[in-house]
Amino acid sequence: MRATDLVSGMGRSTPDRIWVQGRDLCRDLLGKVSLSDMAWLEITGREPTPGESKVFDALLVVLVEHGMTPMAIATRLTYLGAPESLQAAVAAGLCGMGTTFAGTAEGAAKLLQEALRDAPAEADLAEMARGIVAERFARKAVVPGIGHPLHKPVDPRAPVLFALAEEHHIAGRHVALMQEVSRAAEASSGKSLPVNATGALGAIASDMGLDWRLCRGLAVIGRAVGLVGHIAEELRQPIAREVWLRVEEETARNAAKGEDEHG
Repeated sequence: MRATDLVSGMGRSTPDRIWVQGRDLCRDLLGKVSLSDMAWLEITGREPTPGESKVFDALLVVLVEHGMTPMAIATRLTYLGAPESLQAAVAAGLCGMGTTFAGTAEGAAKLLQEALRDAPAEADLAEMARGIVAERFARKAVVPGIGHPLHKPVDPRAPVLFALAEEHHIAGRHVALMQEVSRAAEASSGKSLPVNATGALGAIASDMGLDWRLCRGLAVIGRAVGLVGHIAEELRQPIAREVWLRVEEETARNAAKGEDEHG
């Protein structure tokens, strides 16, 4: 093989067969694996164990839907303007996934993986967590994966995810450190800073061996499903036009009021 040869094992096709990760799509996969198992296969190159299947499925499900978030509104409004391009509407919503909404699994996983990469097995995780929190607080930086504006004192999603990870023997040092970080942050700040859904996702995905750079992708997979769901509801029960018209009406009214007040 030449150094310049291009190689990918993701998939290939002939006129009568399709292979995906070395499996025959029609013979080995269709009707035999779930979408979440297929996602695991695509990401890792192997089929999941029964425990991995159950936990990974929950990681994809947990962020599918969260109500009328800015991402959902962006999707609905984009679809209103370009109904011929469903994919653009979903993409518009996904572009809003970041450090404020749904995207912090990446930051949490990065923090945990970097902290534990060279840590000895006997490392004191509580002490490590206190150091992480102190360093972040000292420079007024956010600690990813903890805290939630609504779900206090507990984000109800995190304990369920952690329990599944424990039940299927997946929870390890990354989960333990994430929980210690939450405790250290609460002790230092005096505020309620529970592990949130993306913190749990990042910790569990790390214990499953996934690179932190892929963890936001799990949120992308789940939320893409939810955004298609918002378009489906928009078709049945449209609200995007009303959202647009109300915003336009109110901002115009308030602008006129301000002009009147200033002569």
